[in-house]
Formats: sequence, structure tokens, C-alpha cells
Amino acid sequence: MTQTPTTGAGPQTMIDADDATIAAALEHASVPTLMMCMVHLTGDTSLLDGPVRPAGVYINEYQGYMSEEDKATVRAQALSVLKDYRDGGCQLPSAPDAATVHRMMNFIVAQEVPVDYVPMMMEEMELDGRDQRSDAWGADVDPGARAEHQVLVIGGGMSGVLAAYRLQEAGIPFLVIEKNPSVGGTWYENRYPGARVDVGNHLYSYSFEPAHHWTQYFSQQPELQQYFEDVVDNHDLRGHFHFNTEVQSAVFDEDDGLWHVTARDAQGKTHRYTANSVISAVGQLNRPTLPDIPGIDSFQGQWCHSAAWDPGIDCAGKRVAVVGSGASAFQIVPSIASQVSELTVFQRSAPWMFENPIYHDTVASGKKWCLQNIPFYTRWFRFLLFWPACDGAYETVFVDPQWPHQERSIGEMNDFVYTMFSDYIKSQVGDDEALLEKVIPDYAPMGKRTLQDNGSWLSALKQPNVELVTQGVARVEADAVIGDDGTRYPVDVIIYATGFETDRFLWPMEIKGRAGTTLAGQWGIEPAAYLGITVPNFPNFYCMYGPGTNLAFGGSLIFNGECQIRYIMECLKAQFQHGARTIECRGEVFDDYYRRFRELHAQLIWEHKSIKHSFYQNAEGKVTLLWPWKILDMWRWTKSVNTQDYQFN
Repeated sequence: MTQTPTTGAGPQTMIDADDATIAAALEHASVPTLMMCMVHLTGDTSLLDGPVRPAGVYINEYQGYMSEEDKATVRAQALSVLKDYRDGGCQLPSAPDAATVHRMMNFIVAQEVPVDYVPMMMEEMELDGRDQRSDAWGADVDPGARAEHQVLVIGGGMSGVLAAYRLQEAGIPFLVIEKNPSVGGTWYENRYPGARVDVGNHLYSYSFEPAHHWTQYFSQQPELQQYFEDVVDNHDLRGHFHFNTEVQSAVFDEDDGLWHVTARDAQGKTHRYTANSVISAVGQLNRPTLPDIPGIDSFQGQWCHSAAWDPGIDCAGKRVAVVGSGASAFQIVPSIASQVSELTVFQRSAPWMFENPIYHDTVASGKKWCLQNIPFYTRWFRFLLFWPACDGAYETVFVDPQWPHQERSIGEMNDFVYTMFSDYIKSQVGDDEALLEKVIPDYAPMGKRTLQDNGSWLSALKQPNVELVTQGVARVEADAVIGDDGTRYPVDVIIYATGFETDRFLWPMEIKGRAGTTLAGQWGIEPAAYLGITVPNFPNFYCMYGPGTNLAFGGSLIFNGECQIRYIMECLKAQFQHGARTIECRGEVFDDYYRRFRELHAQLIWEHKSIKHSFYQNAEGKVTLLWPWKILDMWRWTKSVNTQDYQFN
């Protein structure tokens, strides 16, 4: 793998390629993205008023539904512009003003980008090369105060690496405790066949560390994990990580205002740490859960959970059972179906899916050249990925109580999604009515995690050696899985794709705050934090990817993470400026927030009566994992800290 670049193609980019190389690369370019780059390179905005323009935007559609003739016209124009730029010494004209950038946004997505979203998108794109989310405290905070405040971060996955980067940038001493041998979190742990990201990689990367090296649009696990390795090494962060060490407890001492953290390494040795602040970056999907099935330990063949993949498992020529049909099984089954002699998939609930024809596609070398060499291409391509997934589907998750078809959808817009998704599934199944009955979900679309598909899932289920069983597992025997109806399925390998301990947030750590209050006890079955980040009774304690911050209708968890760490840094800034030993969320502020959180979720699809067995819900059917507001709201509410929300001591 090539080294991850730190800036992507930006204003400083020099082009020295010959005409033929440039022309060949442009054949693979996103033409709408290319058009935005031409405005930057020439300063000529007349392109925005011309007849050649994108016709629309959709998730994972990079060409704006433009005709082949129009795309060829733009490529020819772009070749001329890039040659002039190269031959003129790679000099850029004055940058477009904010109003022009807004026009460019409207143009590339062929719709009006509401003015409220423009500041967020401009910050995300960094067209001026300035990272607005970086440490901008300057003289506002005494460097000495920073240097005296020790932060301990729990977890070295996406959020932990992000926290490390921002803390180092701010000059705050920190340590990251990670239970695995290296960074990456879920991308270190989930090594099952077919594991890949479901957010386009050119968006699923830090805003300050865009990358052009991805070999696929939706990369597989090894490349994803390597990205986080590269970020750590590029910024000299590795020395701040303690690997193979798992936090057991964190206890707040009211007398000294410090957190005392106990951890255990792989050799069983206990380590103790003291910190002024603690950031939990452990995420929500990191503790695999096995189903409570009688006889599960009696199986004599090979078995594992998908999130704790045993590399010694060999599925070739074996009889394999996959228990589960969610996101992990959705990737595993197509990856192994052609290798096994028999494959039995136990499905509790059919997944909704939408078409993504490039889900397994490779990124052409020409596209990589554009990302690496054309000024502003990386940034506008990121915008083209982000905007279609940014709140556009928000209205489809609100329940219309007057809607007459509650058994299949929750409102008019959601019913349109039902038809679109159903038609896609039907188009693949064909005349197999028995299979169709099994794979059309019995709940409203978007009510559970919606999966992306390029045809591989249903193609796998249609193979003659694959059987989809729509019942539960009654028990496991030494060499077989027994279905609820008593049918015996002899197997050699069992793969449990059965999810995570999402209802036991931060488990199995014991976190104790003021007056010995345990976080688990305070939360019960409803883990909750103000903005998903701070919790009353737990001073100087922060969550990243905390309760109520997961996504189910768009966006990117990396974007959320960047919002959350900025808010945490603003909390630290406020604490320093107050000269306070502690900062703690006020109880009444949290109560008001959580009241609004619950009231909004009661109106949304994820608590709809048709949704059963969702990992978003707790035992009472309440959703505790998902962010119920818009992505824009996350960005707005985490830009700064209202000090009235906190008490300082």
C-alpha cells in the first residue's frame, strides 16, 4: 500500500504529467467534480450558467446522470484547462468567494443546498486549506495549563486515534489504552471474509487526512485498518498508545479531582494510571454477543463469532451454518458460498437493502491520479459523497400516525422507499416465489440497519448449495444445528453473526463517578449522555461514539467523531479558562436534553410497532443508540460549549 497522503490534492498541487497521461486519467474522473475543479483553476464561473450540467444526485452515483456526450465535452475542456495550468507554472487565480462556492455546491448536486448547510460543508471541505476543527485556542489558554492536564483515552479505534490527534495538536499530554495489539478498533477486530466498509472510503476518512490510495470505493478490512495505522505513524502518535492492555475500572476521586484507572495487560499484570480527564472511545459495537442456545458449547466442529474471527477456520468443502442475516452475515455469505459444500443461513429477520452497483468495484488508476493531482478534486469529490447522505432521507423516518399502510411503511415518503427497495429485490429473485417470500422484510424500510448491495447477497442465496432458513435455532449438537421446527442440519462449521452487547454500554468496565455512583447503575437499560458526550455525576469524563450518537439514515461516523472531539476540546478549553479542577454537565441540562431525545424518538421509525428485534432498541423497545436529530444539528450543537450547561469546581 502506498503511504496515506496528509492533505490530498489541494492548492499546492503541481502537475507535470504529459498530455496523454492527463487525458487517460480524465476518462475515469467524476465529471461533476471535474467541473468544480475547472472553476477553481480558471476563475471562470460561466461554466455554472452553461447548458452542460449534472442532472441529479444519488448516493454512490458520481457522474450526475450526465449523458456520454456531455461528459466527453467536459473532459475535453478539462484537458485544455489542466494543460494550461501545467504550462503556466501551476498558478491558481483568486479563490472563489463564499457566494460562488454556494453556487458551485448547488450546481454539482443539481439542487439547492440550503444556506444553513453551507458553513458546515465549507468547513468539511477545507477549500482554503485550513482545518477549522483544529486547536484554535492560541493565547486564550495558557500552554502551561494544557501541559499540566493529563488525559487518558480508552480505546484506540477510529475515535481514539482522532482524540489522540487533537490532543497532541493542542499540546495536552495524553495516553491511549487499547486492548488490541494495534489501532483500528472494529477494523482490527472484524476480519471475517468479505468485511468492508459501507460508507464510501473517500468520505470515510478524517477531514484532515483525506486519502487517494484506496483500491476500492468501499475498501475491505485490511486496507481500512492500515489507514488508521498510517494516520498514527504519519503524526508520530504511536508512542502515546499502550497496546494489549484492557481497562478494568475508572474511579473518580472527589478529594483530588482526579480519575484513577486500573487496567490489565495480556500477561495479567495490573497497571494503574491517574488522569485529570478520561475520554471513553470504546464505541458501541465492540463486544460480540453469542445467542443463548442450548448445547452451544457441545459442538465438536470449528466455530466462531464473526467479530472474533478464527483464522484457522477453513470453510472450503465444508458444511457451514451462518446464524444471522444482518450486516456481517450479508458480507460473509457471498464470500464463502462458492467455497463450501453446503451453506445454511439462519435468518431471524430479512434485511432491507438498496442497490449499490460499485460496492465491490476497484478504483481505476485514472481516478487515483485525479484525486492526487488535480487541485480541489479530493475536496469536491468528498462533498459529492457527503451531500446525498446528509439529512436527505430524514423526513422518511418520521411516522405518520394517519398513514393507512402501517404494516409495510410509516408514511408516503417511506412507502416510496418500500416500493423502490422491494422492486430491487424482486428484480433479482425473479420467479422464485418461495425465496421472494423469505427475503422481503416484514417491517418498514429504514427501521433497522439498511444494507448496500451489488447483487451478491441474493445471488449467493440462489446458489444450489445454499439454503435460507427463516426460523430460529432450537439447539446445537456435536455435529449439527437443530431448527425450531426440529429439522436437523448437519454442519462442520458454525459462524455466529449475531451482533454485539449494545445494551451493555461501556461493559465490562466499571466507571465510578461522584459519591461512588456507577455509570452502569445510573444508566440501567437506558444509557444516555448530553449530546452523547457528557454525563451528570461524572466530572471530566467524556464519551466519543457515545449513547445516542449512532447513525441510521446517512452521514459518517467519522464526521460525528470529529464533531464530538471538537466539543470535548471546547470543554477542556472552558475548564482551563475557568481555572477549574472539574467540569460537569448539570443535571437539569441533561434531563431537558434526554426528555427531547425520548420525545423525538417516539415519533421516529426505530420505535415503530412493526420493528422487532432491533439492536437499536433496549428491552423495553426504546432506542438508546441512535441520534434522532439531523446531522446538521450534531455539527451545530458541538461547535462550541455553552458554559451555562456545566458546573465548574
